[in-house]
Amino acid sequence: MNSENFKTKNILFVCLGNICRSPAAEAVLKYKISDMFPYNKEYYIDSAGIGPWHEGQLPDRRMRRHGAQREYDISSIARQIKPSDFDRFDYIFAMDNENVKALTRLARNDEDRKKIYCTADFMTRHPEYDTVPDPYYGGDRDFELALDLIEDACDGIIKWLSEQNKGKI
Repeated sequence: MNSENFKTKNILFVCLGNICRSPAAEAVLKYKISDMFPYNKEYYIDSAGIGPWHEGQLPDRRMRRHGAQREYDISSIARQIKPSDFDRFDYIFAMDNENVKALTRLARNDEDRKKIYCTADFMTRHPEYDTVPDPYYGGDRDFELALDLIEDACDGIIKWLSEQNKGKI
């Protein structure tokens, strides 16, 4: 591939605190893309939170445990989204409608707003959900559900990215 034509696509997942859903989505998408395309270097995937409450922390131990049972390495360090992230990322996937609203308020212009997507819009196997519910105050079943929905959404995102890039992911 001609290096002049190569541009990494940067993907950011965002949830409220960046310790449950968004780091899980980051790990799931990284896993799925690397599993399907082990030598693919076209995508940089990261996560962030709307608020600063957990900056510098590892993801919630329960999400790490449930993710590890599915072979996901959920170990990114929490950070808060910044306006400059709109310059760095091509696609920003919010975990729920409140996150979409918060990102829309943070966006500086229409170009920024066009980068914002709701993760649940990419789910195909769970039509009864229009969001990825936050499992933080729940139990094991809530974390499993969040991972089920995230896996579904990531499959849809991969399909969509492939279509956006003419079958090449």
